[in-house]
Amino acid sequence: MTPNTHRIEQSHAQETLPPVDPCTVVIFGGSGDLARRRLIPALYNLLLDGLLPSNYIVLGLGRTPMSDEEFRAVVRDGVVKHSRQALIEDTWNTFARHLFYLAGGNDDPETYARLKARAEELERSFQLPGNRIFYLSIPPSSFTPVCEGLARAGLSGTPTAQSPYARVIVEKPVGRDLTSARAINEVTGRVFDESQIFRIDHYLGKETVQNLMVVRFANSIFEPIWNHKYIDHVQITVSEAEGVGTRSTYYEEAGALRDMVQNHLLQLLSLVAMEPPYSLDPDVVRNSKMEVLRCLRPITSKDVETCTVRAQYTEGTAHGKPVPGYRREKGVKPDSITETYVALKCFVENWRWSGVPFYLRTGKALPLRASEVAVQFKEIPQILFNADPQMPQAPNVLALRIQPEEGLSLRIVSRVPGTRAQTHPVEMNFKYGEVFGRPSPEAYERLLLDVMAGDASRFMRRDAVEASWTWITRILDAWEKSGQRWLPEYQAGTWGPVEADRLIQHDGRTWRML
Repeated sequence: MTPNTHRIEQSHAQETLPPVDPCTVVIFGGSGDLARRRLIPALYNLLLDGLLPSNYIVLGLGRTPMSDEEFRAVVRDGVVKHSRQALIEDTWNTFARHLFYLAGGNDDPETYARLKARAEELERSFQLPGNRIFYLSIPPSSFTPVCEGLARAGLSGTPTAQSPYARVIVEKPVGRDLTSARAINEVTGRVFDESQIFRIDHYLGKETVQNLMVVRFANSIFEPIWNHKYIDHVQITVSEAEGVGTRSTYYEEAGALRDMVQNHLLQLLSLVAMEPPYSLDPDVVRNSKMEVLRCLRPITSKDVETCTVRAQYTEGTAHGKPVPGYRREKGVKPDSITETYVALKCFVENWRWSGVPFYLRTGKALPLRASEVAVQFKEIPQILFNADPQMPQAPNVLALRIQPEEGLSLRIVSRVPGTRAQTHPVEMNFKYGEVFGRPSPEAYERLLLDVMAGDASRFMRRDAVEASWTWITRILDAWEKSGQRWLPEYQAGTWGPVEADRLIQHDGRTWRML
């Protein structure tokens, strides 16, 4: 055993995991894709890792008629294909005995009476205390009948220390603009207390995203220089290699700004830019992130031309396979102006970040699937090793890779061995898989465990959802007022439109190559 391995094992032995009480997990949309590909495999992996509570029930609820055994067969196939860890027959058989299914429509009032009766019957059989988690893996249009149905059936509960808990997980998107987000929040807020509501963004469960706070606040070398005096700019990239595919109907109504920036990218920006919280209490952490959203400079009609770029992909190739242009995808209008790519330049107007641009970009049909937060530090003075203006020294960059290979790298400048005084940039790399010798847990594993423990740190609070939509809606309104009826284009399999390159090059900077 090497010393480093010994230290890693010691640190894991000292880690305290949140306590989780026995509970019932009800998945609305239990016959759907998310349950099969993500949620059930996540719960199965928690069982393999010894993290599920000592007793539990998983009850899927969906429109498709199925028996318990048929449901188990469907989700077993999902575990085989999508689980982080291989299916172990004995463990699966143990897990499957806790899986059940109930057919019913979200808008049928009788569904909720039957749900209550079935849950109570199973809880008596398994001797469970009545703690319940309701996962709303359903379209936002169904939130109202589901929340009202749960309330009528007496399933919403009250958050008291003495009574069993009831918690609801709301899957994104939480609205498509500020007005609809407020309507969803009003519906859920009438039935559940804010402390019971967990608005999930799976990006916040990724290992590197969780590591952002550790990198900043557990390493004394970074926090003193994490400000406008030393940082030149920040780039946040979420690149998707696939086109819209079978999601064209949804995507035509959403677009890249709503689908990715409003939640994923703004949450990453908040973690990068937040002030140090005084504790890890969920609301203390979320207060710090909320302050970042409040400090975002609005992008209005006069700024939209210089601070935003939107575009659509045209015919090309991805991973050697042909991709049709976006307007030729099934379900897309031939004259659509829905953006499949967006790049933004934004500013956090507070003391720490004064004058530091944050460049955000995301898009479909790009060369590869990758997500990264890159913090580029300011150049050194043009003396000594940076004296030649024709060959400027490469700046230091701290890059946190979120996917596909989680880890981080720090670019520094080193001397080239030899008799001449030459320098060259080198990368210091850390990869989770290599250092810790095991794959990182999937995001849904961490987040489901957090809900069971009642830890809301990695979930969006109502005020943060509405603050992000306030900022995004101004951009949407500015685009609408522009009257633009044809968007710039980029070929599928390339890194986006030339307009996005010009956006950052205008400031004397360039996008990072991933």
